[in-house]
Amino acid sequence: MRVLPAGDRALLVELGNGEEAEAFHAELLRRRARGALPAVREIVPAARTVLLDGLDDPARFAKGLADWEIPALVSGAGSTVELPVRYDGPDLAAVAELWGVPAGEVGRIHARTLFRVAFCGFAPGFGYLTGLAERYAAPRRSTPRTVVPAGAVALAGPYTGVYPRSSPGGWQLIGSTDAVLWDHARVPAALLTPGTRVRFVPEEG
Repeated sequence: MRVLPAGDRALLVELGNGEEAEAFHAELLRRRARGALPAVREIVPAARTVLLDGLDDPARFAKGLADWEIPALVSGAGSTVELPVRYDGPDLAAVAELWGVPAGEVGRIHARTLFRVAFCGFAPGFGYLTGLAERYAAPRRSTPRTVVPAGAVALAGPYTGVYPRSSPGGWQLIGSTDAVLWDHARVPAALLTPGTRVRFVPEEG
């Protein structure tokens, strides 16, 4: 863990890898939930960092982090969002070949995985979901698409994501969902927030 100042009232905590960043973020949420975390306005996780903004005494908080014990992530902990999905993406066959399985097996493997939103970015409502075994990592497309439809369920590297709106993108598209990922009239606007567990539920028919 490396702790860096980020302005007058913020700290950027760098972790060794994505799993460590997720575990640290989860511990921050646990401590805040039980009132054991100093006042902090925002906790923003990323791939290997967590930003803490709005601290009254960042230097004191940074010093205290040296004594923290960060437990490993607990599978299944936290709230769970279920997303209905049709495994009908245009890259399904390519992913099946990469995984060495029949095309129909891609959806079964994906749907039996319990995902976790590690962090958000790229577009409002876009969550980077972890959970797939390392052997199922998928490279980005060599040529990105100029348009990916809203609701596209996609893979890139170790992550699964769902496009909240139509946009360019280079991820491998394996399915689609009608779930609304971002709605500014909803509280919170984002359906998927860091720490949320996600299950994809195949639609019948």
